[in-house]
Amino acid sequence: MVSAVVNGRGEKMREPSLMGTIYYDPPFEWWAAVEFKYLVIAILVLILASLGKALFHLSSTKPGESAKMVKALGFRIALSVLLFVLLLIAYSRGWIEPQRVR
Repeated sequence: MVSAVVNGRGEKMREPSLMGTIYYDPPFEWWAAVEFKYLVIAILVLILASLGKALFHLSSTKPGESAKMVKALGFRIALSVLLFVLLLIAYSRGWIEPQRVR
């Protein structure tokens, strides 16, 4: 909200009265950043497990194992895309920052 006031020379000036509410900066949610790190680690472990499962089905000689291998690799791709999107969201929310070269 902005109100008009008259200064000493009779000119009208605008004076902001609620300056703190115009530019609101939410507090940093440190707990969300910590939980996000554990989520990223869990997704990476799932990606590695899916890759190991696909390797197991690749080395198997039983019929029908190639379909299981394709399913495991598709699951790995979906997890990788999910991880990429989560990293973009975390960067936009300020939970992660790029490292600076010193």
